[in-house]
Amino acid sequence: MIRKESTEGIGYSVVELNDTRHVLASAAPRQGGDLQAQAHDALKTIRAVIEEEGTQGAIVTQAVFMRDIGQIEACRRIISDFYGDQLPATIYIPQPPCEGKLLEIEALGVGGTGPVEIQRYSEQMVISRHDGVTWVHVVNISPDTAATGTYERSLDMLQRASRCLTAHGFSYDQVVRTWLYLGDIVGREGDTQRYKELNRARTDFYAGISFGADLTSPGWNRPVYPASTGIGAEGHDVVMSGMALASDRQDLVLLPLENPQQTSAFDYGHQFGPESPKFARAMAVVAGNLATIFVSGTASITRSETQFIGDVEGQTRQTLDNIAALIAEDNFRQHGMAGLGATLADLGLARVYIKRQEDYEKTKAVCQARFGDLPTVYAVADVCRPELLVEIEGIAFSRRRD
Repeated sequence: MIRKESTEGIGYSVVELNDTRHVLASAAPRQGGDLQAQAHDALKTIRAVIEEEGTQGAIVTQAVFMRDIGQIEACRRIISDFYGDQLPATIYIPQPPCEGKLLEIEALGVGGTGPVEIQRYSEQMVISRHDGVTWVHVVNISPDTAATGTYERSLDMLQRASRCLTAHGFSYDQVVRTWLYLGDIVGREGDTQRYKELNRARTDFYAGISFGADLTSPGWNRPVYPASTGIGAEGHDVVMSGMALASDRQDLVLLPLENPQQTSAFDYGHQFGPESPKFARAMAVVAGNLATIFVSGTASITRSETQFIGDVEGQTRQTLDNIAALIAEDNFRQHGMAGLGATLADLGLARVYIKRQEDYEKTKAVCQARFGDLPTVYAVADVCRPELLVEIEGIAFSRRRD
């Protein structure tokens, strides 16, 4: 179901889901030089993989991790010129790649023998249709307000994302995955913390939204929120990306997964903020006998308490244990979906956010021992609690067992 390849400068997974082929790749420049030279090196590497796997012209979304926030606009021009009218939905994330290059690129392409339709509206919006499912990639949404507070800017950003979806015939209650990047995430703002203000905005915006109302299992009575990552970034602003889906398939079900080892984030006590983070630990999109599992940003937390404080290797091991328990067959069974489930070997892609550059080699060694050849981006980013040193997210795939 998943084939993985890893060579110098490129790692990728090829996932066959019915008649659709998904290529998930991460590429770092293999040479030095200026931004243009490094960007073209990484872009050409990804294009070569996409062409080799028979999915030419089919990259629907990409994330570009940037060392220098001041080079984002220049990089945007380089990438726009490279792709022309085939430009994917692209977000530029001010998180320095741990490998030391000026940028690193993560890309998702779809193709295969079945019909795949891709509509490219802008660098912020690309829609793909295949296997009876419409996937909406809405990315690089930032606030457009004169307000300076994290709450006001975050709320405006979420409202802009909602309007973008509505303009194309979709709605925010169809969102299944979000990424929220916040500069100075654990910094103080007045008598509170910036991440807590982001959570307050998310809570207020989500009030009254019924996520997945028509796609969860009959009788589902637990909270439903998108899978999400809330992570730090360079600078002092907030930006987001999201994925929404629509489908008329009668066998498509959304399954929000919670971790048996962790308190649900939306049930955190007030010691972690006046409003809890509203997200699912993972969101499984189950279509027939196949499941795509979007794993939220996960850290070294059991119940609601941080584990292995000051020990980056211990935190990395605990984080991977948490992901393994979250996507396991037993957890799917506990959520009413027997026969599905995955292991770390079923991941097709991962991102590892590391608080301190000096912890990169230790963190990478632990991850590679568990991941193998998995395409993985390692980026320097602050995490949502001061004592957390690492956070990991990914996409896993499962086929129903008889």
